[in-house]
Amino acid sequence: MISTESVQESGEQPCVRLEPAKSTHLPGKATPTGGSSAVFTGSSPKVTANGVHDIEDRILRITGYYGYNPGYSSHRREDGSDSHAETPASETSEESRPFQTCTNTALKVLGGLLVVLCISSSWVGTTQVVKLTFQSFSCPFFISWFSSNWNMLFFPIYYSGHAVITREKQTPIQKFRECSKLFGEDGMTLKLFVKRTAPFSILWTLTNYLYLLALKKLTATDVSALYCCHKAFVFLLSWIVLKDRFMGVRIVAAIMAITGIVMMAYADGFHGDSFVGVALAVGSASTSALYKVLFKMFLGSANLGEVAHFLSTMGFFNLIFISCVPLILYFTKVEHWGSLSSLPWGYLCGLAGLWLVFNILVHVGVVLTYPILISIGTLLSVPGNAAVDVLKHEVIFSVVRLAATCIICLGFLLLLLPEEWDSVTLRFLATIADKKSEDHGEELTESSVHTRSRSRANGTVSIPLA
Repeated sequence: MISTESVQESGEQPCVRLEPAKSTHLPGKATPTGGSSAVFTGSSPKVTANGVHDIEDRILRITGYYGYNPGYSSHRREDGSDSHAETPASETSEESRPFQTCTNTALKVLGGLLVVLCISSSWVGTTQVVKLTFQSFSCPFFISWFSSNWNMLFFPIYYSGHAVITREKQTPIQKFRECSKLFGEDGMTLKLFVKRTAPFSILWTLTNYLYLLALKKLTATDVSALYCCHKAFVFLLSWIVLKDRFMGVRIVAAIMAITGIVMMAYADGFHGDSFVGVALAVGSASTSALYKVLFKMFLGSANLGEVAHFLSTMGFFNLIFISCVPLILYFTKVEHWGSLSSLPWGYLCGLAGLWLVFNILVHVGVVLTYPILISIGTLLSVPGNAAVDVLKHEVIFSVVRLAATCIICLGFLLLLLPEEWDSVTLRFLATIADKKSEDHGEELTESSVHTRSRSRANGTVSIPLA
């Protein structure tokens, strides 16, 4: 057994003495040993064969070496690598949690940027293909009707992707009935089908038809810029109809959008095709805003499957009930098609496919990434169309048109500000101000220390004035 003599108060060095064990004992029990005794507790170091480690423990405890804790000696330090190598699962999960959050955010942003590029490219492609189609086939309503029929493919595409990702065993009919709850608990009836689908289908057709008519009068850049005003109209309608929160910055953005519209109409004077084209583009933006506000009012809580079901239903409604309109326009010779074989089916199918891709990306992108990125993708179609118009069609923009386009785009960006942007900005500025004051205080402290040290060296004391 190992025992030590107590430290004398006279300042003598402690004496360490090794004694042979006289009897066995259990940890935590006191064992008498002739003239001396030792008490071992559960926290006492273990006794080794030669007693070297316990002697080291006693020396470290007596000298107070680096805040010594009992039992922390060389054998503990030797085993330290083993003890610290095993990290508890909770600590590991806490350390990996921020990393996973950052990784998910980075992936979501990268995916959003990819979706933004795809949205802007598809919308630019749609607009430019329309311009090419008008060179050989000038029937805007037929183009709009034909493209809207492709919305019926939305739900089959959604079901295919959903089945691959989730591997559910639901049949398409079962999934379709499940998504039909959007129309009510009893599913979709003929009355609900007409009541819910007809207003949206009419607004959808008007939006596309007016947009195509505007493209016959104006350049693709002007029409895409004017269409961006729908964001301002959505805010105004939401503020009036849905009682959304009033925001001064969005009122400013709406005024900027209206200013851009007036400047665009004034660019070539308030007459001729330019003014008519601006009116048609603004009408397309207005019907689009009304469609979105009504969709938010009645179907705002719909998930992606229900949205796919609804758009496919609108495509079916368009095929059944609106097919009479192209026929009426054909027989009244407002829109003359010619023979079916003479139609530019390549342009028509390409246009309808790009329009379908754009709609899919807009609705799926809201689920996969941040909604603000979807709006930015629509805005980027303006410089995209401008680049194509300048490089391919050699369009020369006047200063007034460029100024109007920039004002509309700036107003669009202001509309993307979140509702709490003012309080967030004030907190950010306050944080920066506090940080600068702390840095300034540290600089004053350091300068005062240096000044006092120099003053003491010269035999004088000087206190700097802050």
